[in-house]
Amino acid sequence: MTIHVSPEACPALVLNADYRPLSYYPLSLWSWQDAIKAVCLERVNIVSEYDTIIHSPSFQMRLPSVVSLKDYVKPARHPAFTRFNVFLRDRFQCQYCGAREELTFDHVIPRSKGGLTTWENVVAACAPCNLRKANRLPSEIRMFPHQAPYAPSVHDLHNNGRAFPPNHLHRSWLDYLYWDIELEP
Repeated sequence: MTIHVSPEACPALVLNADYRPLSYYPLSLWSWQDAIKAVCLERVNIVSEYDTIIHSPSFQMRLPSVVSLKDYVKPARHPAFTRFNVFLRDRFQCQYCGAREELTFDHVIPRSKGGLTTWENVVAACAPCNLRKANRLPSEIRMFPHQAPYAPSVHDLHNNGRAFPPNHLHRSWLDYLYWDIELEP
């Protein structure tokens, strides 16, 4: 029995030349078209393949499930200061009550009181806590973040990202993810 799988359901995990994912969260994935293009341009090595075959009148190949770059890409030293990265640093939970819904961000020292929009002054907060705190200092309302805000390293964000795997992990990807988990005897 042959099972036909749409190529759209076959993204490729992209590894750096050292066989580590370019990023964990979001996981470095390419569409099947981008993976095929990179193969044809000889920019990647195919590490693993799906059973799904694509073909044209003169060409056919199995879709790559894991590719590695031929040239090493040096990882960014400092992550971009974005809303998503603030949420990732704070593990997608409100730093005041721990809620995971309705996330926004809060200036610990409000901008109206001289607070800056920086890693060291912004935390993930749910909408109700953000409204409750408003433009007051933590000491005025007795609302202190569970974790003091800080500028994370790329490594910090990668480690936090591992706790939030994508909805689907193809079995061919598992050998290249989570290298530092403790092995069972």
